[in-house]
Amino acid sequence: MNHDDESELFNRLEADMNTPAAPDSGGDVVDLDKARSARTESADPDEPVMVDGPAEVGPGFMGRIIGAKRRAIVPAWLRSTSELRTATRWAAGHYGHLAGYHALRSPYYAARLTFQAPVGAAKFMGGTMRWVSDREGEPVRLASVRREDAAEYLKLSRQRDGRVRLRTLVAVLGMFVGLGVALAIYVLAPGWLQALSVGALLLALGSAGTHADAPVITRAVEMTKAPKLTSDIVLRALGALGITAINQVQSKGRDGFTFTAPITRDGPGWRAEGDLPYGVTVTDVIERRDKLASGLRRPLGCVWPEAVPDEHTGRLVLWVGDQDMSTATKPAWPLIKGGSIDLFKPVSFGTDQRGRWVEITLMYIAGVIGAIPRMGKTFLLRLLLLIAALDSRAEVHTYDLKGTGDLDPVGERVSHRHRAGDDDEDIEYALADLRELRTELRRRAKVIRSLPRDICPESKVTSELANKPKLGLHPIVIGVDECQVWFEHPKHGAEFEEICTDLVKRGPATGIVLLLATQRPDAKALPTGISANASARWCLKVMGQLENDMVLGTSSYKRGIRATMFSWKDKGIHYFVGEGADARIVSSVYVDAPTAEVIGLRARRLREAAGRLTGHAAGESFEDRETSGFDLLADIVAVVPAEEPKLWSEVVVARLAELRPDVYGGWEPEQLAAALKPHGVSTGQVWGKTEAGKGANRRGIERSHILTAIAERDGSRDAS
Repeated sequence: MNHDDESELFNRLEADMNTPAAPDSGGDVVDLDKARSARTESADPDEPVMVDGPAEVGPGFMGRIIGAKRRAIVPAWLRSTSELRTATRWAAGHYGHLAGYHALRSPYYAARLTFQAPVGAAKFMGGTMRWVSDREGEPVRLASVRREDAAEYLKLSRQRDGRVRLRTLVAVLGMFVGLGVALAIYVLAPGWLQALSVGALLLALGSAGTHADAPVITRAVEMTKAPKLTSDIVLRALGALGITAINQVQSKGRDGFTFTAPITRDGPGWRAEGDLPYGVTVTDVIERRDKLASGLRRPLGCVWPEAVPDEHTGRLVLWVGDQDMSTATKPAWPLIKGGSIDLFKPVSFGTDQRGRWVEITLMYIAGVIGAIPRMGKTFLLRLLLLIAALDSRAEVHTYDLKGTGDLDPVGERVSHRHRAGDDDEDIEYALADLRELRTELRRRAKVIRSLPRDICPESKVTSELANKPKLGLHPIVIGVDECQVWFEHPKHGAEFEEICTDLVKRGPATGIVLLLATQRPDAKALPTGISANASARWCLKVMGQLENDMVLGTSSYKRGIRATMFSWKDKGIHYFVGEGADARIVSSVYVDAPTAEVIGLRARRLREAAGRLTGHAAGESFEDRETSGFDLLADIVAVVPAEEPKLWSEVVVARLAELRPDVYGGWEPEQLAAALKPHGVSTGQVWGKTEAGKGANRRGIERSHILTAIAERDGSRDAS
């Protein structure tokens, strides 16, 4: 037995290792250990040891179809109502623009065609005469004359004579038919049909007389001249990246990139997907995005390499847009012109590279926004606060620590608490507000815990619970721009960090949302206890790995999620992590200051209609009890004696105004209700008597509720 036969025998033995002979088969049981030792002794010591098993035919038909990826039957833009609406709106606008553009210029088109009609008539007559006389066959007949081929010439002449006779007959019949139709229209047709016929004839002759280099109709839309993405272009661009593994594979005559799907149109661009060579990751390509754009001969803002979350790290998706993402026309934001929202449902706030809407649900999150200056960080925060303001139930707290007034469209119109600046009184104001919010968080936790399971099954605030004013579980959204001012404050920085960390960790379940924006995303400006627990992250351009990972999460830079790749003109473009998905590149909706003012006014009207305009926006002044020297709850107890367990709000505010005119002067019952809400006290219908002695139901308070709120507040203060 030679070596090859022995190897074949050994392979068969290995394959049958788990299949012993049947007891009644009479077969011999092979000793596999002896076979291995025999093969080892007889094998050539210099021959490499084979570690692969016997060649397999394949996974089989079922194995292939089970592991196959099914393409969607219905395109994504048809499955999504918002994308279908956007596509329909774009198509209607595009063709509406074409119709309007050409309708405005139609008189010019008609006049120009009319002046060209004589030229068109001459061309028509000349072309008809050439057709009748068979001018197209003349070069062939002349060629036969030059060859002095008499037989061929006579044959061609007879053929030409027959054509001329037939074509002359057709031309004469056509002329008589045309004259008959023209005479019938002149005699029998109404005036409008005569004018239409003459106009159509003139336009047809004018079109025939138009020179090819001078078209009458101009373009209404200049189409983008983006080259089609092909496999050769992709391979050439990847080869220009300077990645050794790709170049080595291509130097051997093989492609350095294996396409796993055809290159197809994907929105306003092209999509290519495939596997990079072994050992090359998508991160290697992303960090050379500028070279990749050069290899593709496309602007940097058009080239977006991405990893596939569910695949290996070498699976690359390359999307190449027709236009730069920073300059491409974006669909109109639906909330600019009108409408309100429910914070417990997704709301569009930006578009991805393909122009598709990206949504955010502001409830149950804590968010961090990071960027270097002048990249759109404040605009993004203002956009999110405008979204929150369009839910009339939301209580908005805004703090513009930069002090430039960028958040005023929300703060002055809607916010329950608002300050712009970082002076000592602004810091004290904010700290007092955060202390109240922490107290409110504890109150909400107790309320949620006390609710039956059938009403609050998940132990968190829902939209239905937020609709019940008596529970006081309405959404609270706090937006802070330049939050590093708080956390780096020499006196109160530690307390700011402590309270904000608590709000980030426990706030989302109780309906409290904290949004922090900073241009210095480091450990000091953005404490790790906050950045590590933020469930929503927006990272615009940053300069280094540390800042990138502080906002987007640890190891984001290593995984190829790099906000450092954005250019200086990519304002508003950022990586977004949230909504249960991996990082996505999003261009946020641009809302300038005048538009923000309009949206803020609309949000204010929604609150006024719902009776929910409170705090700063309602002109109320809320100062911290310890610094102002008065306590609202204690003052109410002072003016409402025990003999009056229930009292109308209008009577209470009148007595409060007598007690402290400088504080409560000018208060209305609505302001009293808003001031009591943070304490967990709500107003309701109270029976009382008017000055005329008639009984009536009006909004009022119960003294026992005030005493309960004081006891809970003092108890929580002692516990802390």
